[in-house]
Amino acid sequence: MAALARWCIRHRKLVIGGWVALLLGLGAALGTAGTAFSDSTRLPASDSSTAYGLLAKAGNDAASATTGTIVWRTDSDSAISPTTRSTIAPMLERVSAVDGVAHVLSPFTPNGSVQVSKDGRTAYATVVFASTSHAKQAAHLAKEVSNARLTVQVGGNAFTDHMPSQASEIVGVLAALVVLLLVFRSLWAAALPIITGVTGVGVSTLTVMLLSHALTLPSVVTSMGALIGLGVGIDYALFIVNRQRKSLRGGADLTTAISTAMNTSGRAVIFAGGTVIIALLGMLVLNVGFLNGMAVSAALTVLITVAAAVTLLPALLASIGLKVLRRSDRKLQPLPAVDSSAEPGLWARWAAIVERRPLISSVLALAVLVVLAAPAVALRLGSADASSDPKGTSTRSYNDTMSRAFGAGFDSQLLLVAETPDQQARLAWDRLTTEIGHVDGVASVGSPTALSGGALSMVSVTPTTTAQARATSALVAELRSGVITGAESGTHLRVHVGGSTATSIDFARALTSKLPLFLLVIAALGFVLLALAFRSLLVPAIGAVGNLLTIAVALGTTVVLFQWGWGPAVFGIGGGAPLEYIVAVLIVGVVFGLSMDYHVFLVSRMHEEWNATSNNPRAVRVGAADTGRVIATAATIMACVFAAFGFAGVRVTSEFGVGLALAVLVDAFLLRMTLIPAVMHLCGKRNWAIPAWLDRAMPQLSVEGTATIPLSSELPTGEQLRQRVDVA
Repeated sequence: MAALARWCIRHRKLVIGGWVALLLGLGAALGTAGTAFSDSTRLPASDSSTAYGLLAKAGNDAASATTGTIVWRTDSDSAISPTTRSTIAPMLERVSAVDGVAHVLSPFTPNGSVQVSKDGRTAYATVVFASTSHAKQAAHLAKEVSNARLTVQVGGNAFTDHMPSQASEIVGVLAALVVLLLVFRSLWAAALPIITGVTGVGVSTLTVMLLSHALTLPSVVTSMGALIGLGVGIDYALFIVNRQRKSLRGGADLTTAISTAMNTSGRAVIFAGGTVIIALLGMLVLNVGFLNGMAVSAALTVLITVAAAVTLLPALLASIGLKVLRRSDRKLQPLPAVDSSAEPGLWARWAAIVERRPLISSVLALAVLVVLAAPAVALRLGSADASSDPKGTSTRSYNDTMSRAFGAGFDSQLLLVAETPDQQARLAWDRLTTEIGHVDGVASVGSPTALSGGALSMVSVTPTTTAQARATSALVAELRSGVITGAESGTHLRVHVGGSTATSIDFARALTSKLPLFLLVIAALGFVLLALAFRSLLVPAIGAVGNLLTIAVALGTTVVLFQWGWGPAVFGIGGGAPLEYIVAVLIVGVVFGLSMDYHVFLVSRMHEEWNATSNNPRAVRVGAADTGRVIATAATIMACVFAAFGFAGVRVTSEFGVGLALAVLVDAFLLRMTLIPAVMHLCGKRNWAIPAWLDRAMPQLSVEGTATIPLSSELPTGEQLRQRVDVA
């Protein structure tokens, strides 16, 4: 790492220019190639995916099409009267001519009677898109015909904007800058982590956009990547800048200070970044289409931000020289050496308190963590619908209009696809479609449509409840395990329940069943990495259990705020709803990786002191005291960045951002700075014990590296610092 740092220092203009050229080159490539995001969420090997597969073979586009709805209501006339038709029909023709629109299903056709409400005042048209690139144009054409007597609204997936406001990223960065200024009291020292993090996120975002041509990636992946990249990128740069400033103030020349920072904190950054990448790639064990793409893209984002921290940052540090220090630090007179273990300060005092009362500290911290984590047992995965959107928003108004006219389940239709290879199967299918209409929770059943010469048939079933309601999930389970199974008995009839609602339910169940495996895999990998790094069995075990506890806290607090509905009003996203399944999986992977970061930085300092003194109480106290400030600062910065996304107005982003913000704060202040030091004091020298045969078998891996100068050495004068600037 020291050699890499020196190379970046000598060739700093080349390094900085290379990153700028990379940004410009990727931007130019994106301008030519564009993006190819796909929000398809079909799940392989599920009942709903089987239904879609059968339809695709029959030439039906229900599996791949994205739909939107145009609904209109009149208070003085019929929704399909000649007067209303004279306004709506031409509009629908203009919409059908928009690029990307495959066709429009109108209530003015003979088969469109189901698209008119019972009171005749409300009607809707379904717009089927082959591509949603011009969906906004279609929405504008629809809404521009609204007038005093006719209200027109749009809704559905095609007309819903799932992208958060870019203002959240700006707010997060500005909040991080304020925290850094308060800590470093130097504009350059505060700006460098921001510059490094933003550059890494910029390069990774452009790369992921281009990668969408090769992988199945949802459009939300860019905002998720920005959230993760900004958080880890700024934090990693912070650790390196903090260590370099200590080295400068300890008497090192500029080149030595940068090399020392890279050989210590830089190593820890690479190790910590590697654990985040491993945790994210652990999502591959779930083997779920677009989640695989999200895992790869998120891991790539972290990799690029780490690369920026260990190459771009040293070049920038060399370019600004002593400006990384406060103005007052450059004028310091020599001060006597200070023993860091006895240095006064908030975190030194806190470390001493934990050392004196380890049992009480551990019990109290654990009690708070358990209370915060407990709601995780009530976790329910799914997908929120427009009924939980804030009142007054266009999506909620559309939902209310459709619900009043066509029932709460208008947007949670199930699509039953039947294989009917013979006459007996067709008769059983006819009986089944009649029977389903009498099942509790079913509002209506459409007319069956035969496909493939009668060998296949499909029918839509409208529930009485919304897509996110527990009752709808119960209805799907009842149809599959009871009603349909009974109808199939003794025949060759095979019926599969599909539709977006059923797909969401299948996703939730599949991911819920695989989450324990996911947790087991990343916990095992984390244990192995920590064992290699710190030549211990107890320290990795404590870290792994602590990481799992942090994950439980993240899920528990997210359940309280967003599933139980205690927080959405604050974040402007409406009422309670099931936790988005994407969020749950990403929270597990990202929180595990980030909590490993703090554990690595904390324990590496303890391990450094243990190697020097073989005194466990001192090692734990000094480690907590020396890293407390920077870990607290890093957690605060990351929480600011993550929390800013909580106000983006998009549920999936809000859940992810707020869940991560609370997790890093709890992890840093309660777990890393309180519970883990207390437990390590109780364990004593056993923290660092390892069987001799295992120690010999494991490869050597140094996380903390070696410092070129002691951190507690005598501080130089400003003139001495200036004389030591040697970047050649």
